[in-house]
Amino acid sequence: MEDFYNSFLERALRAGALGYLLKDSPAEKLAEAVRSVMQGRRVVDPELALEALAEPNPLSERERQILLLAETGLSSKEIAARLNLSEGTVRNYLSEALSKLGAKNRLEGLQIARAKGWL
Repeated sequence: MEDFYNSFLERALRAGALGYLLKDSPAEKLAEAVRSVMQGRRVVDPELALEALAEPNPLSERERQILLLAETGLSSKEIAARLNLSEGTVRNYLSEALSKLGAKNRLEGLQIARAKGWL
């Protein structure tokens, strides 16, 4: 379940959120967090922050980009054409990404990367 929350945390922060707490946090903590955010400070649940830092995203920006295109159903050849790369280069990026994720195929790689909030 922690990976589930971390993916939301990472996406929220990337989208510009200044605060992230779990909804079952005590009311006093939520009110204090709202006041802090209103003053321009960031507020993130400490346990979630530690979990998020425990496992950094191993994917490069290009690997993420190629995985996202693969997720849409494009073939390596179509991804290569779209990014002005050779098909072999795309296959190499995919292979490296899958290796980093410990995945056997694109689908498993996408599931792992999504669950961890890396896409």
